[in-house]
Amino acid sequence: MDPEVRAAIEVTPAASTRERIIDITTTGRRTGRPRRIEIFFYRAACRTYLCSGTSGRPTSWYANLLAHPDFTFHLKHGIRADLPARAVPVTDREERHRVLTEIVADLNQPHNPGTIAQPTHLRNWLDSRLARVTFP
Repeated sequence: MDPEVRAAIEVTPAASTRERIIDITTTGRRTGRPRRIEIFFYRAACRTYLCSGTSGRPTSWYANLLAHPDFTFHLKHGIRADLPARAVPVTDREERHRVLTEIVADLNQPHNPGTIAQPTHLRNWLDSRLARVTFP
């Protein structure tokens, strides 16, 4: 992988909110058509994740990835790249807790560059949809 692309994916706590915003193109679970949305991505445990945030409600992008795990990860700030990716749902309770704890800690850091809303609490994220992203 190109070093600039890798650096864009491997965001650190110093990354701005803008650097954490990407688009993803999934395949519609019912229609089979491409579906592109804007979403935040997160870095935890040296891996990349997509997360639905605090609502805990079902999301179309997550349902699409369950049906068709291959998708496109579109970097669009700083560097532009369309990366083939694969989503793996994170359902193991301990792994979810560990990853979400790290995501929430990142969002609550003192200088707060990537926070959506301050403060955020782990208890509000425990029901979120969480998927680990791999890049072939």
